[in-house]
Amino acid sequence: MSRAARREARYGLLFVLPWIIGFLAFTALPMAATFVFTFLNISLAEQEPLMFVGLANYQRLFADQQAWASLWVTARFALLWLPLVIALPFLLAVAVNSKYVRGAGLLRVLLFMPYVVPFVASALIWQNMLVNDGWINTALRLLGVGGAPSWLSDPAWVLPGLVMIGLWGLGSGIIINLAGLRGIPTELYDAARLDGAGWWRQLWHVTIPMMSPVIFYTMILAVVEVMQYFLIPLVLFDGSGNPGGATRFFNLYLYQTFFTYQEMSYGSTLAWLLFVITLIVTLVLFRLSRRWVHYTSER
Repeated sequence: MSRAARREARYGLLFVLPWIIGFLAFTALPMAATFVFTFLNISLAEQEPLMFVGLANYQRLFADQQAWASLWVTARFALLWLPLVIALPFLLAVAVNSKYVRGAGLLRVLLFMPYVVPFVASALIWQNMLVNDGWINTALRLLGVGGAPSWLSDPAWVLPGLVMIGLWGLGSGIIINLAGLRGIPTELYDAARLDGAGWWRQLWHVTIPMMSPVIFYTMILAVVEVMQYFLIPLVLFDGSGNPGGATRFFNLYLYQTFFTYQEMSYGSTLAWLLFVITLIVTLVLFRLSRRWVHYTSER
């Protein structure tokens, strides 16, 4: 390297040094510490001497039915929520981006506004809307729908109710998809129209392939977010898992293990299980993306 290149590299390293220090101090070292904890017996609730227990925490994990039940609750919620949180922002962005929609600017603002409302406030708002005599059931009764569901007290309906709350803040996803739509060259649509393609064929053969990197990006973010789902059920149900354990998500069980039962070693084992599952799912999605994600830089 020349002297100028070395000086530039030193300045670059100097600028990224705060981030490197923060990553080591607040991410890498805590992760390494929790991995070490999984082989120890650290528990703040019990005054036991610190001991190396080997794989005892992992054996306990495989026998812990409550941990796997909470993981199944998270998986069921993900199956309901992920398709909607990926498809709806894309479809709404396509609608807002259409030249036939009037007041698109105002509509974008209205769609983004719920995203800036704090999670706790939005959870409490939705709690009042989803109770038996709330706005949603009142609207259903006015429409003639009998037997309105108990969204927050019926185990069969509580996950769909949480999905509705989760769809409240789609504004960021809509903005991301809008940015991707604005980046599609108009020449592709002109060529498709010359070939006789209608709106549907343009959407399927032009818009979706060109938007596949953005869709993949939102998919990865959604997977990570659903694996970290925690705040809404904690606020609405106080982490109790009611009704009938239907809202005891894995992160709630992890939180209770750490801070309620104060079992640091077993909580670290649960955290590493969550990390491994998220990593595997993400790697599988990256592997499958080679078949359907198309980048304009590829030849």
